[in-house]
Amino acid sequence: MTNTLILKMIPTITIAIFIFFGFKNPSIKTSSYKCMIQMMNYSGEGAYISISLLNPEGVYEKTLFVQGDDDEWYSDITEWWKFHGKVRADIDAITGATIGGGERTVSIIEIDDDKINAGYKIRFESAVEDQAYYKDDVEFKLTSASVNSKVEGHGFVRYVRMMPQ
Repeated sequence: MTNTLILKMIPTITIAIFIFFGFKNPSIKTSSYKCMIQMMNYSGEGAYISISLLNPEGVYEKTLFVQGDDDEWYSDITEWWKFHGKVRADIDAITGATIGGGERTVSIIEIDDDKINAGYKIRFESAVEDQAYYKDDVEFKLTSASVNSKVEGHGFVRYVRMMPQ
């Protein structure tokens, strides 16, 4: 191969590397957090809960975790579905089982460090089949204090406790 041919292939190779390894900026540090969700006592089916990152304007930016792995019911989490239904990112790696009344679960969520103390929020939406949907069952600003705290819920979620891993 000539040097000219190699030089012409560099942009193609660079794009292929970005596609293969993703476009994540390696200079952005990400931290893991344990996220415990304690549910209220209620009867009925298990709750579907989406955990989303909202930008400072309140717009969905990323799905952090979904409790409930049957995508047939995702549309019951109405506001989140408006975002996810358009984006359709693969969320298989960030899903878990539904959570029943009185139960608790612990999930690990990843948050970019540059989102902390920068006006971003986390929203927990909950829905239970044939019952109710709560758009902001739990919602709080991402701060150094809030990622190590307990926040009360307003619907099916009794509270959420976050802690750095």
